[in-house]
Amino acid sequence: MASHYNSFFGGEEPHFLESCSLCRKHIGLNSDIFMYRGDKAFCSKECREEQIESDEAKERSWRLSARSLRKKSSEAAKDSAAGKTVRTGTLVVA
Repeated sequence: MASHYNSFFGGEEPHFLESCSLCRKHIGLNSDIFMYRGDKAFCSKECREEQIESDEAKERSWRLSARSLRKKSSEAAKDSAAGKTVRTGTLVVA
């Protein structure tokens, strides 16, 4: 079945507005489309909210891990300044 967006955009691949970015349900031509971040289409408000919650959880996790890395780096710098031997988790191989 040809995409109803192909006539507008001329592409062979399915257009991003044809199916839900989360559940992959087909979004009909006359259906409401719930957008998120400008390039993700969803079939319902619930699917969009689930994606938003997932993205926020990933962002919180990333922030916590970044904070943890900064803390470890700061502690290593203090130990190095105090004359202690410091080992880092980085290995360089040529």
